[in-house]
This record gives sequence, C-alpha cells and structure tokens, in this order.
Amino acid sequence: MAAKLKIGIIGMSEGNGHPYSWAAIFNGYNKNEMSRCPFPVIPEYLSQQIFPDDFLTHRAEVSHIWTQNVEVTKHIALCSNIPNICNTIEEMVSNVDAVLLARDDAENHLKYAKPVLKAGIPIYIDKPFALNTTDADKLLNLAKHPNQIFTCSALQFAEEFQLINLDLAKIGAIKSISAMVPKSWEKYAVHIIEPVLNLIPERGNIKSIERIKTEVKDIISVQVNWTSEITANFQTFGKLGAPLSIRIVGTEGYKDLYIKDTYSAFKSALNRFLDVIEDHEPNISREFTMEMIQILEKGQYA
Repeated sequence: MAAKLKIGIIGMSEGNGHPYSWAAIFNGYNKNEMSRCPFPVIPEYLSQQIFPDDFLTHRAEVSHIWTQNVEVTKHIALCSNIPNICNTIEEMVSNVDAVLLARDDAENHLKYAKPVLKAGIPIYIDKPFALNTTDADKLLNLAKHPNQIFTCSALQFAEEFQLINLDLAKIGAIKSISAMVPKSWEKYAVHIIEPVLNLIPERGNIKSIERIKTEVKDIISVQVNWTSEITANFQTFGKLGAPLSIRIVGTEGYKDLYIKDTYSAFKSALNRFLDVIEDHEPNISREFTMEMIQILEKGQYA
C-alpha cells in the first residue's frame, strides 16, 4: 500500500474557516477543541459525519501548518490533529508532498503561493483564485507543470449543483439563469459563477459582460451573455439576507437549486485535488478558471 500523502496547510484570512475544516476532513478532529472553533458551523457539520468513513483519512494527512499568527496556528493544529507547526512556509515546503492555501484573500495569493510554486510542489489555492486576469496570469506563469495549481470554489462539486440533477426533458433548452449569494462579490460570487458554468457546458464563448446598476448599494449584479444565446445574471447581496440559489429557466419550465451539504462539496473538491496531483483525474481547465475571473473582475467596477 502506498504511503499517504503529507499535506501542508497555509492559513488564515478573516472570516474564512477553511484551515479548520479542510484539515479536519483529512485528519479527523478533536471534539473538545473544535467546539471552541470561531466558526460554529464547522463543528456542527463535522459532528454529522462518521469517522473515518466520511473523511479522507485513507488518502492523505495534513501534517504541517503555518499561519501568520502563532496562537491561531496552535489552535487549528489542536482542533484538526495537525502534528507539526512550521515557522515559515519554506520550512513547510521542504516537508510535504502538497499544500493547501486555505485563504480567500485573493490579493495575497501570489505572496503565499510563490514559495510553494517555486519549489514545484502542487498547491490547492482557495477561491477566488484571483480578482483579475493580470494577477491570475502572474500565478499561472509561476507553475512548473500544468497540474501544479488546482483552484476552485468547492461548490462547483456540490451534488445539488450537478447537471445530472436537471430534468432537461421538463426544463427544455436552457435560456436563462439567475444566481444569488449573500456576502461580498469579491469573495463569494465565485460560489455561483463556477457552478453555473458547469451547468451550461455548451454555452459557447462570452459575447458580453455587463455590471447592472442597482438602487441598493449592497447588491452587485452582473449579466453575462454567451454565443449560445444563454444569459446569466449573478448577484451578491452583501449584508442583506439572501439564499445561495440558482434558478435555471428553459423553454419548457424552470428549476431552483439550493446548496444543502457544504461538507460533501469540500470533501469532493479536496478529493479531486488529490486525484489531479496523482494523475487519476484531469485538472480544471485554465480556460474555465479564466472565464470565471473575467466575470468576477467585471463585477468589481461600477
């Protein structure tokens, strides 16, 4: 039996609990310590899983961790059973097979990913990969091989958002999609853009991207048209309450999709990362990622 992969994890950015949850998906977790995690939803959904059956313990372990705050590092390590705390990212890189950059502050991705990329180590870069195509190109140009960088919103792997769940016989030909998500455009629009792109694989090329003016300052709305004559509208609602949802409208009807199980989506994305670096599955195409960033970039400017 092949030895399990050793993974390092880099964290953490404000409001993002992925260092806790991603590490726990591989390592299991300390129930008492995780109860003090600053993101209550994480111990809640972890408690609904069966260990080790519902985890990825058989495939890899998060063996090393670094964050910019030593006390935070120690707490994540205790919560998610991470045995080694690193003083630098360079120290981590020399001891692991792959790295999870579990920060969603895209403006800092290049800084934290650079030593990993220069070392030739595979890296999963948390969403959003970049906020503009210029920064995306800088990251991609540092990759030493095509599969070194893996990046996505885990929600593109959510079971609820898969094309197989659409009854196209009832919906008919897809013509319009409306997707919404709470919180900021910069960090959360990716959660609806990528699943929508997956749901319309025959969309063709982008014809136009336009930010639509709204009367409510918290709402950002971007409309995209493709050569297939499919139109999508993506909206983020800032601090306003809104469900993460996607409405698919076709020539014969419509269907609403909602996310229910984020844990399984995270697990599926992490599993795909391992499949990519072990050459079991293809990577997400660079064209797909760059199309997402084109849409994301447009929404940042009125």
